[in-house]
Amino acid sequence: RNFPLVGHGRYLLESIRPEINQYFVESNTDGTPFSREMRSVVYQRAKRAMDTVPFGTQRDLYEVGAEWLTHSIAPSPIAHEPFRIRIGQSTCKQPYDASLLNISAMSFGALSDRAILALSRGAKAGDFAHNTGEGGVSPYHLEGGADLIWQIGTGYFGCRRSDGGFDKDKFVQQAAHPNIKMIEVKISQGAKPAHGGILPANKLTREIATIRGVEMGHDVNSPPRHEAFSTPVGLLEFVTRLRDLSGGKPVGFKLCIGKRREFLAICKAMVATGLHPDYIAVDGAEGGTGAAPLEFTNSLGLPLTDALAFVHSSLCGIGFRNRVAVVASGKVITGFHMARLFCLGADVCYSARGMMMALGCIQARRCNNNKCPTGVATQDRALVAGLDVADKAERTYQYHSQTVESFMELLAACGFDHPSELRPWNLQRRVGPNDIRHYSELYEFLDDGALLDGTASEETLYLWKHADPNTFKPAGPGAKGSVMPRPPAATHDF
Repeated sequence: RNFPLVGHGRYLLESIRPEINQYFVESNTDGTPFSREMRSVVYQRAKRAMDTVPFGTQRDLYEVGAEWLTHSIAPSPIAHEPFRIRIGQSTCKQPYDASLLNISAMSFGALSDRAILALSRGAKAGDFAHNTGEGGVSPYHLEGGADLIWQIGTGYFGCRRSDGGFDKDKFVQQAAHPNIKMIEVKISQGAKPAHGGILPANKLTREIATIRGVEMGHDVNSPPRHEAFSTPVGLLEFVTRLRDLSGGKPVGFKLCIGKRREFLAICKAMVATGLHPDYIAVDGAEGGTGAAPLEFTNSLGLPLTDALAFVHSSLCGIGFRNRVAVVASGKVITGFHMARLFCLGADVCYSARGMMMALGCIQARRCNNNKCPTGVATQDRALVAGLDVADKAERTYQYHSQTVESFMELLAACGFDHPSELRPWNLQRRVGPNDIRHYSELYEFLDDGALLDGTASEETLYLWKHADPNTFKPAGPGAKGSVMPRPPAATHDF
């Protein structure tokens, strides 16, 4: 009111601040969540442009936090046929051979129809999988012809009763589609663990409402927890039920790790029942394409490095690691990011934002207000019209192909012939000005069966002792084990 011209000018400048930062202020190594260097390599590979770097690295390799792989004096020949990882071999009638890199969960609704169709066509061309996200299987997922991972969240979209619960008959009908190769139960996601999903009303079209089985005119909220199960054993029974109902397709679950004891309770339930998922997708708290409250995005959940090492180690500790594949999701952009996750125990990787950038996303960070300028994360028809499906499908395919190829070059440089040969000690991290550690020195990696024979660390065994397969509450003295006893002085209550 006091300065109308300056005041309104400030609002205008605020609206274009992300673009000003990206194009005129940031250096190549600045910018969050992804630096200009990372965004550029996606664009270059998507367009098959030159992606080499001249005149040396722009990163400070002596900075605390710098990481690198240990290469070999005798590198292996580069494999030219992409590796495939079989998921569900021991339990499924229809196991799936997954690519090392796949499209992470992004729903139709969060993304536009053209973006979904371009991703699906790109995945079909490159023979890698496309996760539907919790919004259900849309015609655009199917039209592209890709192998699909059908994600089922707490809203049960695509297999939902009128009261919001799980509908067995709808699930059976949808799961029978030949394009659906795996099913994923979403427990939580890194951007907003224990919060549930939100599709704003301004992004809800009649078509999306029909696919999801919801009403028009209001935000579509997924509950923070599942109605179909409430205990670790219940989760495994639900996974087993879905596998049977789907005709023997691989079924896994996705989660962001919070209380480690709760995941150990799931592990304890595997040991007690013999039931297990075919894979576990570990989502890091680094966030993803989903919009979330600031507090959840910044201050909740375990980052991917810590979570992945823990999940892999826990499965080893109960002797189930060779039965359960591990999928890792969290800021996967380059071949090094893939190699890093394989060193920490992953079998397969997901990428969401990398694939979005291959579609043309410029990190404008307008995914949550329906104003994405590239037509990727919006339902505004005028903006969606600018997304060329054929062009973006080709770019998705090329980005995937060249990223996997870059990983295989790194693998060969380390002297290995298969991703499973990568180990924590092949990944080095600077933890001080003159102090370097490999990851087996930074995290506890349990030997096979260490939780069962008591050879794990005191802290891990303490958590294992108080994990209960029949509840996510801590076991121990007190009313139904509802209060976890105070841990030893040297132990943290995770």
